[in-house]
Amino acid sequence: MPDSRIINGKEIAAKLVDAISAATGKLTDATGITPGLSVVLVGEDPASQVYVRNKGKMADKCGFKSEQHTLDKDTSEADLLSLIEDLNADPTVHGILVQLPLPDHIDETKVLRLIDPAKDVDGFHPVNVGLLHSGQTDQALVPCTPAGSILLAKAALGKDLSGLNAVIVGRSNIVGKPVAQLLLQENCTVTIAHSRTRNIADVVCAADIVVAAVGRAEMVKADWIKPGATVIDVGINRVDAPEKGPGKTRLVGDVAYTEVSQTAGAITPVPGGVGPMTIAMLMANTYVAAGRLHDVGTEHVLDLSALHQDT
Repeated sequence: MPDSRIINGKEIAAKLVDAISAATGKLTDATGITPGLSVVLVGEDPASQVYVRNKGKMADKCGFKSEQHTLDKDTSEADLLSLIEDLNADPTVHGILVQLPLPDHIDETKVLRLIDPAKDVDGFHPVNVGLLHSGQTDQALVPCTPAGSILLAKAALGKDLSGLNAVIVGRSNIVGKPVAQLLLQENCTVTIAHSRTRNIADVVCAADIVVAAVGRAEMVKADWIKPGATVIDVGINRVDAPEKGPGKTRLVGDVAYTEVSQTAGAITPVPGGVGPMTIAMLMANTYVAAGRLHDVGTEHVLDLSALHQDT
């Protein structure tokens, strides 16, 4: 069977960012509102610094007001909570993102719950989680990686996913559970597989859509995949790459890409698949939050039919 079609997340994310940028210009011209995103970074974790810098660059490209609050790793929990309260009260800030992980002395749950749900552009606040699980996505801010994963599936399969069998490998609160809820709302038949699932390969092999989000390098093999299935690989794992030289590494997903691409109908690469969509959806959430907070309709930016690849 020939190689499957690659779902180019980088290209689709770029189109979405261009659409948000154009919509932001119109919003600002018509109302004077400029969406504002505040990102909070505590400590000096190198990966977190890269993520935050990339988010800031993307916000600037979208025409947002973007600010970064970089706090020392020894910052007290009380000081961080005080900053969040200030951002909650700031009318020019429409999106608040606290970069995880936080230092051990800070309670992540307490921090995330303090963020105003209307400004929770990560979609992690219990209010947004509840709205998503009750099907009220028109009021929720949906987690970025799950939302981006759905758009990538639609890029391959078209807007209507009704009736398709979907299997999510992984049951995390960040990806597995919310992407299952989104697929249910698309009228898919959804199964969540996990570490205790018996005969997991057979379960996954029944799927028209596979979302791999388990955090294990190249766990999903070709014989797990039904021929022609669409595979969305959320995993990002760093593994040794001796072929590149001593001590070198490379990034791989949760899917054994080389072999699975011979069976799947469409597949996201790692890197260049889900990752770029996560940041693009963060921008979309910030734009939508700005409109809702000012009672201006902005959900139209999420009508992404024009972004779908030809199927």
